[in-house]
Amino acid sequence: MGQLSSQGYNAIIYLSYAFLLFTGLFLAWKYSSLNTFLSSNGTQRGIPLALNFIASAMGVGILATYSQIANQAGLHGLLVYTLCGAIPIFGFALVGPIIRKKCPEGFIFTEWVRQRYGPVTSLYLSFFTCLTMFLFMIGELSAVRGAIETLTGMSALGAVIVECVVTSIYTSYGGFKVSFITDNFQGALVVILIIICACGMGSYIHIDPSKIGESGLLKGNKLGWQLVYILFVAILTNDCFMAGFWLRTFASKTNKDLLVGCSIASVAVFVITTLVGVPGFLAVWSGDLTVLDPNGANAFFVLLDKMPNWIIAFVLIFCIFLSTCTFDSLQSAMVSTISNDLFRNKLPIIYIRGLVIIIMAPIIVLAVKVADNILQIYLIADLVSAAVIPAVFLGLSDSWFWFLRGFDIMCGGLGALLAVFVFGTVYYGSAKEGGKLLLIWNGIYDSSDWGAFGAFVIAPFGGMLITLAAAAVRIGAIWAYCKLTGAPFEALDRPEVVETETTEVVSHYGSLEDPLKKDPSV
Repeated sequence: MGQLSSQGYNAIIYLSYAFLLFTGLFLAWKYSSLNTFLSSNGTQRGIPLALNFIASAMGVGILATYSQIANQAGLHGLLVYTLCGAIPIFGFALVGPIIRKKCPEGFIFTEWVRQRYGPVTSLYLSFFTCLTMFLFMIGELSAVRGAIETLTGMSALGAVIVECVVTSIYTSYGGFKVSFITDNFQGALVVILIIICACGMGSYIHIDPSKIGESGLLKGNKLGWQLVYILFVAILTNDCFMAGFWLRTFASKTNKDLLVGCSIASVAVFVITTLVGVPGFLAVWSGDLTVLDPNGANAFFVLLDKMPNWIIAFVLIFCIFLSTCTFDSLQSAMVSTISNDLFRNKLPIIYIRGLVIIIMAPIIVLAVKVADNILQIYLIADLVSAAVIPAVFLGLSDSWFWFLRGFDIMCGGLGALLAVFVFGTVYYGSAKEGGKLLLIWNGIYDSSDWGAFGAFVIAPFGGMLITLAAAAVRIGAIWAYCKLTGAPFEALDRPEVVETETTEVVSHYGSLEDPLKKDPSV
């Protein structure tokens, strides 16, 4: 591109980061406290929650991933992706009140898992939660790197490092409270960005009507129907790994506020992501790209090249703002998860801050050196969540699955990933290809390749079946042991329900006389 000078671009980039640093530190000084560093339970109304859920679902990556889907799978695939991205947000309004009632003192999902399944299973889920956020942080830095390099033609290494430094400084100072406030601004910024870019594209992009029909992008296709299932399962389960969503769920003042916030956010996310995906069509119809173009992820920026300098400068600023706000949310969520799950909130905050800062180094390296396909990064995280999360949620039912323990859940999740590998090995006839399927190496765009579809079928359903099979083996072993020793068999006894002051019901699994049931992990 390079319509502005390198000095002009550098001034825009680093003045933007300087402004964000000053703003973050000011908000931390003004509003943060030790009580709100990790969470802000029961403090937020519907509209701020809506803006936060919108911001948590957005990042610079949306400018690439949705255009890429539109270019590869047409309008059918784009609408599937946007609906599958929006509907799961509403799920927090349905599941959130249940989790909050069962675990009123918690502020992230893994705390309920600890209460229901025990500390070992909580750490198991915490590992995958942190892994998911790690991948998303790589994806976000990779996205802002790609945006800056495409817009300016310059290396974005310095900008990526500065972004990590800026967010680490003010997040370390202010914690979750600052992240919550900046997300309110981010939600508004996304709307402004969409309006200005839509006006710019309407004014400066010229469409060849003859290309619209021949492109086939407005027709239904087999890939679009495959994505209905793949993306819904992928995004629904992956959102449960995003600790930032749970922090905001617990932050809602009432269940009604949570319902209002999630409802508004679901509609807004659907509209916004659909609009940012439209350049995937426009770039084809304007003659700048072709269908299934390898450069389809850059469709938004390809069209931006035709617009005036001030619009390019504006988009550059807003890309930096969006990425920084998203990245600080991920950092804050990781701080809260590590502090709660590993150290039970007893380790001094300064050490938790230091730990999160340390992991910035590998994130920067991976974002700059190897993370060229942002969507693939997200799909890897999606497959892991599809294998692990469904079995965990079986434990919400005290009527049907009271007998499940942490051992069963861990066997189900890890077994599901192994089952995907076995399926890939058989389907492709190669163990190497089976390993690649675990990384979604071949993507999800080839409608003739059913490997990815099969993986996302096996991961959730295989995980639940293996969980129940593991429970059967465990209970059978306990029965045999009791039969041999004469010990009472209590593995299928329902948990006691005890009324407490802080919550309506608390489940206690087992009794002191049953050592196998003192810890829900067993």
